[in-house]
Amino acid sequence: MTPEKQIILPAARQIKDLEKLLARTFETIVILDTHIGQLQPIVQLAKSHGKKPLLHADLIGGLKNDEEAAEYLCQVIRPAGIISTRAGVIAKTKKNGIVAIQRLFMLDTNALEKSYALMRKTEPDYIEVLPGVIPHMIQEVRERTGIPVIAGGLVRTTDEVRQAIEAGAVAVTTSRKELWDQFETKLR
Repeated sequence: MTPEKQIILPAARQIKDLEKLLARTFETIVILDTHIGQLQPIVQLAKSHGKKPLLHADLIGGLKNDEEAAEYLCQVIRPAGIISTRAGVIAKTKKNGIVAIQRLFMLDTNALEKSYALMRKTEPDYIEVLPGVIPHMIQEVRERTGIPVIAGGLVRTTDEVRQAIEAGAVAVTTSRKELWDQFETKLR
């Protein structure tokens, strides 16, 4: 799974959004806000349409976001990748050979420094930086960690997508359909 192929990683918040994505050319998609009872059929549906679904583990209702949950997601649900803020989930995901995306909220300098230390231990495959509208921070995270960065959160315009990519992001996650439309056919 290589998110770098797409500029936009479209994120589906609702089933109707997912259904729309199934008919589109995006290969890698992000599934947000779901329920544990919906996971398996959603992931199977996405895969049956040639999609590589990334599950946001922190946003699955009815599933505790811990190492055991990550083990379940990896071994039973088997998405292309898992996104989480939790180091234990990232470590377990990597151990299971699934793409691990560490979500990083840039709150302040102290939190950022702690996150750098944590990422040296977990070594995620990708870091999703939020908010994704601070180009110089995208560049800093990429340089400090050596890990590919995905920009996400508060990216609302074509210009902001381009700035994130120019700053070194390999892709941008967004649930904004107008950005899906503008970047669907633009591959790297």
